[in-house]
Amino acid sequence: MFPSVEIRHLLAVIALAEELNFRRAANRLHITQPALSKQITDLEAEHRFHLFTRDKRRIVELTDAGRLFVEEARSALSHTERAVHLARAAHEGSDSILTIGHSPYANHDWVSAMLAIQLPLYPRLGIRLKTQFAMESVHSVLVGEVNLALVTAPPQDAQITAVPFARAPLYAVLPETHRAAHKERLVLQDLAKDEWILFAKRVHPVLHEAIMDTARRESITPKHAHDVFAPQQAVDLVSEHVGVAILTQPTARGIDTAGVIVKSLSDAALCFETCVIMRADNASRLVNEYVRMFLRKYAPQRLPPKQVKLSPSAPVLGWKTRTPPSRP
Repeated sequence: MFPSVEIRHLLAVIALAEELNFRRAANRLHITQPALSKQITDLEAEHRFHLFTRDKRRIVELTDAGRLFVEEARSALSHTERAVHLARAAHEGSDSILTIGHSPYANHDWVSAMLAIQLPLYPRLGIRLKTQFAMESVHSVLVGEVNLALVTAPPQDAQITAVPFARAPLYAVLPETHRAAHKERLVLQDLAKDEWILFAKRVHPVLHEAIMDTARRESITPKHAHDVFAPQQAVDLVSEHVGVAILTQPTARGIDTAGVIVKSLSDAALCFETCVIMRADNASRLVNEYVRMFLRKYAPQRLPPKQVKLSPSAPVLGWKTRTPPSRP
């Protein structure tokens, strides 16, 4: 017997887990708050476990059971989306399908460029996008669930080829009244006396550790690191003067909240490359052509002078795995 869990239940749990706020989650799902609350409580009552804790201050947090449920719910939705996408592609006569992973907070220009690519050798190419956190995309590339992915600061792994195409610093989100709000060059030391609001370590462990490593080198002990899953959560906390947030460029773009400003951090150790990643043994001609076309827009200086002829064992485009620059 399959448990009576509907897709709307999965969507409701994932939205609330990412927003940790019933109003925002309900707005995102285009339903009322009471309707969202009923879906969650019905699901919890049906299966006799709690996914979230709530207190009188309306603070929402995931339980251990909730965290596991959300991970599997994302996977279940991904497989459902894949089934529909593959069926639609077959119905419409697409010859080939590329599955591409990217962060939910990826720069929209990157995603638009991916969707706009047309390959003469593959005129009916179908594209399927898979939204994941960075480390989930890395795993999906390694196990073959996606053909390639856009990942900021991917980990070093001999099984992965990573080709950088964009480089950007991290950004601080500050109240306008912050003592360093009008400094020309902002560094992590300027935030030493503040409480920090960071993406949870599981969202991007490499970036999280880089921030903490830089803090240790600068002899900074953050008062408290608030963990968030969505940039809007971080901005809301900053606007409430809970602390300062540290975000990546795509997540910091477009922030327009009264009383809040965004400034880049000048610390050299907090500047990261975003890469196209793929399996090192991926010799697909389709993936090769597609990645080359994307990089012509973002990193033409990195392309080899001529098309590399692939053999079944040759790494894609002859590129070597990127070695991240050493941190001071």
